[in-house]
Amino acid sequence: MPAGEGEQASRPALILVTGLFFLWGVANNLNDILIAHFRHVFSLTDFQSGLVQSAFYLGYFCFAIPAALFMRRFGYKAAVIFGLLLFASGALLFWPASVELSYGFFLAALFVIASGLAFLETAANPMVPALGPADTADRRLNFAQAFNPLGSIAGISLGAVLILSNGAGAAADAASVRLPYMLIAAIVLVWALLLHHTPLPAAATRGERGDAGGIGGLAAYRALLGRPRYLAGVAAQFFYVGAQVGIWSYLIRYVGVALPWLSQRDAAWLLTGALILFMIGRFTGSALLARISGARLMLAFAAINAVLCIVAAAMGGAIGVTALLLTSFFMSVMYPTIFVLALRGLGPLTKPGASLIVMAIIGGAVLTAAMGLVSDRTGTIRAAMLVPALCFLVVGLFARLHLGDAGGHKGTA
Repeated sequence: MPAGEGEQASRPALILVTGLFFLWGVANNLNDILIAHFRHVFSLTDFQSGLVQSAFYLGYFCFAIPAALFMRRFGYKAAVIFGLLLFASGALLFWPASVELSYGFFLAALFVIASGLAFLETAANPMVPALGPADTADRRLNFAQAFNPLGSIAGISLGAVLILSNGAGAAADAASVRLPYMLIAAIVLVWALLLHHTPLPAAATRGERGDAGGIGGLAAYRALLGRPRYLAGVAAQFFYVGAQVGIWSYLIRYVGVALPWLSQRDAAWLLTGALILFMIGRFTGSALLARISGARLMLAFAAINAVLCIVAAAMGGAIGVTALLLTSFFMSVMYPTIFVLALRGLGPLTKPGASLIVMAIIGGAVLTAAMGLVSDRTGTIRAAMLVPALCFLVVGLFARLHLGDAGGHKGTA
């Protein structure tokens, strides 16, 4: 066993790595604010303002595999630091974009940010399990992921206070993005510096030079295509992210139809409530994993969410809204648990395997569009909730595949 293989990360190292999940939560949910803000500043159509998310998903999709190749060559730590530098660079580009008053420039900046986040997510998700014992990997990753919705709430709050337009004019409104994004850039650069100077276990820092393990480059991806369980994990992540993004994207609209006496601002507060439930679910799920296997817990949560989405589609009103809000609690453990289960047993294929799972985030774009199409064709947003119901069934089937695995019948305390 190589030196340092059995090491565990120090507490400062764990804090810094866990903080990454908070940071990309801030960036992701600031997009919800930017969509509304840019629609006003640049007088955009709904399709044009939606390009904010398109730029983001494209960045993830394009850079997940390069991130994996970089990570394989230089290790998790180097990939995370490089991702942080890209993240900060994209945030800094918001200043010249606001000066030029160019929507295209803003989209380019968002693409750079998302490219950095692709490196962070591709490296940080498998990095957390590498920072300690394998039998508690799912608990550790679920705990780290619990800080992602906390970052999401912080991002929405930051944007609402500092970005949303006050009608001061296009130039002044565009300039309102400078302070929050310069603040983000400063924090991200400090985080990269701290992480650079923090010792980590060898498993989190070493790369694989040459043909380590006999599998490298494109050969690794060809090998992954021969692993049906792993491919099932990629599919499960695609459908999970589609369900999550779709539900949150259409929650305000659903509330507007189900509870028409509520204002759009009130509906937005309900979205914040959904994120809070998501965060509580992450911490609760992390605790439950001390007694219940990740596969068993995810199977139960997926089944509950499929039922809740069907209730939201069938009932509407306060019952439908309550059902839709509750889905956020139960979807909380799914992303990290799918990650751990899909990568289990991949050995030297773990790093390229992580990249394809991150690429599966494109499900958020594809299935959210599918929900919109269902709503348009049926004339009711309620019917669109059948799409995430189907998604959660797919996630449940993937969990069921892993019930017989080692550790599948008892907790992983």
